[in-house]
Amino acid sequence: MKRKARLPLGEVVGMALASVKAHKLRSGLTMFGIAIGVFSVIGVMTTISAMKGSIESGLNVLGANSFQITKYPAIQFGGGGRNRFANRRDIDLEMSMRFKELMADSGATISMQLGRGGRPAFYHDRRTNPSNILIGTDENFITARNFNVNRGRNLTPEDVEFGRPVCVIGNDIVKVLFPNQDPINEAIRVEGQTFTVVGLFEEKGSSFGASQDNFIMIPITRFLQVYGRRGRSISINVQAESAAAVAPAMERSIGAMRVVRGLEPEDTDDFEIFSNDSLIAAFNNIAGVVATGAFVISAIALLAAGIGIMNIMLVSVTERTKEIGVRKSLGARRNSILTQFLIESVVISILGGLFGILLGIGGGNIVAMMLSADAVVPWGWTIAGMLFCAGIGVTFGFYPAWKAARLDPIEALRFE
Repeated sequence: MKRKARLPLGEVVGMALASVKAHKLRSGLTMFGIAIGVFSVIGVMTTISAMKGSIESGLNVLGANSFQITKYPAIQFGGGGRNRFANRRDIDLEMSMRFKELMADSGATISMQLGRGGRPAFYHDRRTNPSNILIGTDENFITARNFNVNRGRNLTPEDVEFGRPVCVIGNDIVKVLFPNQDPINEAIRVEGQTFTVVGLFEEKGSSFGASQDNFIMIPITRFLQVYGRRGRSISINVQAESAAAVAPAMERSIGAMRVVRGLEPEDTDDFEIFSNDSLIAAFNNIAGVVATGAFVISAIALLAAGIGIMNIMLVSVTERTKEIGVRKSLGARRNSILTQFLIESVVISILGGLFGILLGIGGGNIVAMMLSADAVVPWGWTIAGMLFCAGIGVTFGFYPAWKAARLDPIEALRFE
């Protein structure tokens, strides 16, 4: 019995590629569907991977060994939750001062803070953009928030006690208002109020696309005199003496805050407490939710694309029935026919996946760089994406390939 010839694998691959090239539009549309599915995952994971590279420094907004006590959570989802927290009492100046007294012998450094965004500053005929943040605080702010005074002085306890109209300003404000002169002891205006510049912050740069040098720091007592106390809740920062002292300081702070708020033992806390670690954990939770959403979108897109691959391969089998019959009559083996059609399916899937990976890496890194994170290439996800695309090609291309391989050569030659 004559043994059927086996075509070299290279020739089979060449025939498969030629078939894909011959049906550019049909193959291209299917590739596009796969690319969308892969792009959604690779783009999101590229962005997350790039941001994780700088997340510890980016979210390290509090000083070392610090945590904050606030009315609202640091990170919230949606507006409904904020309305629920809005029913809590504000943390006012009297509560903050009382808390400070109760923590006086704990060894922790206590700082108070209020803020208003979108405040332009003026000096004679010069004006900054309305992007400055006006901070009402005390002398411990720079330690609590990792700031340093480059020139001049920090706020003093006397500035806070007497509500003096003095301020410490960031480098962005210095560049615009005082490009060629010394700002120290000069007077600037913010919302019609005049403040004497007594110090300049050391430049910090940006974090996640937002400048950290556009701050104007004034005494919190002055802030409350100018803008009133109604509807203003103070954030309290607690900085422990060491990393080992953070947990005891947090426990004591919770107890002191419950006393300040007048809570009974059975009452739940009506304030929030968070640290750098909790902020990072919250980011990771958000990243996990976003990644899950991307996987769901990708799965739907790839399922649709896989069905598309099966359909075009079935059409291809029908169109090339006579060709298959000729090849089988000349001795082509079933395995060669099966391999050829499987390779066509895999090539379409991989090319679509490759295009989606390139788009995902490019788009993800553009977003990451906008947030001041370094560009990365997620090699693990890239390799996984290519293998998954190959799997889609095999899974959804197997039935059409099997159907082509099982065609009867006599019936195939009669096909019109």
